[in-house]
Amino acid sequence: MNGSDALMNAPPALLDAGVEHDRAFDPQALLDRLVGDHPERLLHVHEVPARPAQFAEWPDWVDPTVLGALVGSGIERPWRHQVEVAEAAHRGEHVVVSTGTASGKSLGYLLPVLTDVTGGSRAPNGRGATALYLAPTKALAADQLDRITRLALPAVRPATYDGDTPTDERRWIRDHANVVLTNPDLVHHSLLPGHDRWASFLRALRYVVVDECHVYKGVFGAHLAAVLRRLRRVVARYRATPTFVFASATVADPSVHASRLLGMPLGSVTEDGSPRAPMTFALWEPPLVADQQGQPKRVSTLTEAGHLLAQCVEADVQTATFARSRAGVEVVANVARERLGESPAEGRSGGPRGRSPRVSAYRGGYLPEERRELERALRSRRLVGIAATNALELGVDVSGLDAVVLAGWPGTLASLWQQAGRAGRTGHRSLAVLVAADDPLDTFVVHHPESIFGRGVEATVVDPDNPHVLGPHLAAAAAELPLTVADFDVFGPQTGPLLDALVAKGILKKRPRGWFWAREDRPADHLSLRGAGEPVHIVETRTGRVVGTVDEASAHAQVHTGAVHLHQGQTWVVTELDLEDNAAFAVRGDPGWTTHAQSVSEFSIVRELEAVERGPLRCSFGHVTVTHQVVSFLRRLPGGEVLGEHPLDLPPRSLATKAMWWTLPVDSLAAAGVAEVDLPGAAHAAEHAAIGMLPLFATADRWDIGGVSTALHPDTGLPTVLIYDGHPGGAGFAERGFRRVREWLRATREAIASCECAAGCPACIQSPKCGNGNEPLDKVGAVALLDLTLSHLG
Repeated sequence: MNGSDALMNAPPALLDAGVEHDRAFDPQALLDRLVGDHPERLLHVHEVPARPAQFAEWPDWVDPTVLGALVGSGIERPWRHQVEVAEAAHRGEHVVVSTGTASGKSLGYLLPVLTDVTGGSRAPNGRGATALYLAPTKALAADQLDRITRLALPAVRPATYDGDTPTDERRWIRDHANVVLTNPDLVHHSLLPGHDRWASFLRALRYVVVDECHVYKGVFGAHLAAVLRRLRRVVARYRATPTFVFASATVADPSVHASRLLGMPLGSVTEDGSPRAPMTFALWEPPLVADQQGQPKRVSTLTEAGHLLAQCVEADVQTATFARSRAGVEVVANVARERLGESPAEGRSGGPRGRSPRVSAYRGGYLPEERRELERALRSRRLVGIAATNALELGVDVSGLDAVVLAGWPGTLASLWQQAGRAGRTGHRSLAVLVAADDPLDTFVVHHPESIFGRGVEATVVDPDNPHVLGPHLAAAAAELPLTVADFDVFGPQTGPLLDALVAKGILKKRPRGWFWAREDRPADHLSLRGAGEPVHIVETRTGRVVGTVDEASAHAQVHTGAVHLHQGQTWVVTELDLEDNAAFAVRGDPGWTTHAQSVSEFSIVRELEAVERGPLRCSFGHVTVTHQVVSFLRRLPGGEVLGEHPLDLPPRSLATKAMWWTLPVDSLAAAGVAEVDLPGAAHAAEHAAIGMLPLFATADRWDIGGVSTALHPDTGLPTVLIYDGHPGGAGFAERGFRRVREWLRATREAIASCECAAGCPACIQSPKCGNGNEPLDKVGAVALLDLTLSHLG
């Protein structure tokens, strides 16, 4: 699934100076050891069968020098899907390859790229063919550079070009490199605005590779779609017609997804010809323990995953544990080290008995040399256990892992299989363990194995016509080259109205020859591909030192005045949030309590686009405006006791987005057992659980989605539950829920009803991001409300 999969179908020892581990691994024996005397934790075991290899012959057009380097690196024959991708790209056909982890997708596009760069015809300026490789992370581009460099092809001059590239190297790369590895952000901020400096490279551009294209979904996907359309338009100015090759994790309808990104049709290769050893996949639920008040509470997912990682290391089973956040990764690694009696400092000092630690964390934010050292330690088995974010999932070629532990549902089935596929990469049997978080979705999937096994992965959601994304990109395109009517075909049907709006705002000027940028600054400087608004800097009050940043959308809740904020394991107290200067001033220190922002939300329906009526039930999808305001914060002691609530004076924030909502009359709900006085809690609980379950039906993260519920909404005149996309203009998640509302709400109802708690807990109706402190919530009322909804949906 990974564009950074091994470049070659060769044993790891041929790719790295590390040691290949041939010791037989018995997943069942390890699983028995992990279970011990607590079989109730292991809910289900699934066996994933082996898959045989399907080989093909080398294409006869491959340059002899390239072929010699590949064969010399240990590849005797390519797999069938690699040759299918290579043949399509060599013919000049746009194509997407969507196959499993460790399936060597890289080789499929590198065969034509390296062949043309090495011995292809020359461009009119005398420069040989060039290729542009786009990855979502710098680490992935660096890994690809390493793989290409190892082939030692004399005519290939590869280079990474990103924000870390020194200024004195950039000109050489533009003028001389023929394989440039970068990211969409660099293309947006540098290459396209300065395309005249890239003229010789662009005239010779033969291939554009978009790796890990399944990552580009929602608003991020809409941004990439606009960047690729801008790129197509600029390279056409230099009379180049490159072939686009996309590499993706296994997703539903990869050709549909890639064509939405590119804006042109393309072919697909989806049948995986690489071999796969069998895998044992276990579903695991942490045990219940008593809290300080004697109430049942599940052991933290991170703690449980840390203990499992430590047990694997004790058994000398090389294991990666994936957690969803950087902080979570550090917690898992610390838990494992504590159980093993190790210290993170042992790696530098030699530690007790002179032995380096066997467990480490791996996440974004580490220096490149630290990351490379960890990768070398993994390959040589000096490092037996690692706790990682998806930085390991998205770009590090680590072969030989025996087991993978997933600390909570990773967001999508595609990510689940991608992370699980990190084990068993040497052809041996492997083990994957999914440890459920205390969350409705996690609880549901571990109790419903059919929701994982035997089910196709999700279709990705991308809306290239999102006006909140496309409008700013049209302004950027006009600054690169004046827009004309001919460009309407490139950017789509929204282009005309959006250009009119940009002219009305004075951003563009309309002239007989087209639309021109009308301002002194650069539009790309005001447009980020990965989030809206300027980041808020956390500034140490005493020294003026910037210690970190938070995105603008999170600042009101995370770094308001009085907030206790954690950054790299250190505790800070915010003394002032200055919204005008995008700065939060803070002092070091731990006051002994935590803070939790409280907020109020409301929504107005702008325009209903679609609706389905079933008796008294009405389900709708359309444009809405959600207004959210942080109004206060709570101070809480570690045990949960509230010390007090403190008001805040922060402005409301409005979000124009898309949502789905459903309504039912008060009398119908009363007849179903939901009294009018219980409506707020029932609707609120149903909203929370529905948000938690939507990622099972749309490629969304819980934090990409929001919700508002009310016992009487002025726009509907009825009790209303609304689920919305947490991105300007919408990201397609709520629409996917609307399309699959029956399945989605049935799973939501079951997740609540099957939970063992009496009145609601994090595993069913409580939300980690509720602005109202999870009040009011009515578990019984939510089940009754959903029962009534489902009775009319059929």
